[in-house]
Amino acid sequence: MVHKAGAYFRLLKFRLSIVVAFSSAIGYILGHPHSSYANILMVMLGGMLVTGSANIINQIIEKDLDKLMKRTAKRPLPTGQVTVTEAAVYCAILGISGIALLAYYFNVLTAAISLLSLILYGFVYTPMKRISPISVFIGAFPGAFPPLIGWVAATGSLDIEAWILFGIQFIWQFPHFWAIAWVLDDDYKKAGFKMLPMAGGKNLKTAFQIMIYTLLLIPLSLLPLQFGMTGTTSAMIAVVCGVLFLAQTFYLMRTCSKKAAMSIMFGSFLYLPIVQIAFVLDKVNL
Repeated sequence: MVHKAGAYFRLLKFRLSIVVAFSSAIGYILGHPHSSYANILMVMLGGMLVTGSANIINQIIEKDLDKLMKRTAKRPLPTGQVTVTEAAVYCAILGISGIALLAYYFNVLTAAISLLSLILYGFVYTPMKRISPISVFIGAFPGAFPPLIGWVAATGSLDIEAWILFGIQFIWQFPHFWAIAWVLDDDYKKAGFKMLPMAGGKNLKTAFQIMIYTLLLIPLSLLPLQFGMTGTTSAMIAVVCGVLFLAQTFYLMRTCSKKAAMSIMFGSFLYLPIVQIAFVLDKVNL
């Protein structure tokens, strides 16, 4: 029983789900800075449930491909710890519960965007990974929805501020995804995943594209200040983080090495939460 419960927990991809829930909470707090902890926890729970459901769809579709990759071969579905039917039922329960919670506790628009995100990730991005590198562009949409969903949960409307939060996280996805794809390229090739840019691969062209998208983050991160969402302190932190993040891309352009790509990957993991937390702390002190 404990073994089975552990397998169900791993299906959630908890670390990824908690990152999504965190971004949703960031959007919610920025939209409603003096909200109760209960509301913040609810938007996080809804985000986790929907994300968990999308992750399970991804694993059901890719269960045979996961067997081919070292990184994923021990997941519950490839190893038979959970059957496809069990995973599908679990997926449906999580998805319906998450969308219903967001609709009931917040508003229908929040639930609708969450459903769109689930569909894009599970049924468009996932199969597209083996067809074309454009999958990274498609995957960037559901990947950038969480802070927008949080804002909509707080305000009930798709304001320009929601799109600014979406835009920052959308552009961040490209250096993040491509750095991961560079590091895991050999494993991805075993499953036929086409994640690096078509004209690129592990070369200067891809490194240059990573640099361009990282550079775009710097002016984008100043938009919350421009639109009165946050203050100058978080803007300065965002610029410093953006410059440090950008510096890592120059190292990749110079060396085109796995070590440099790994540095960008870890840098991307640090950049987003630091900047988002700075926005929130600045907002609540305005």
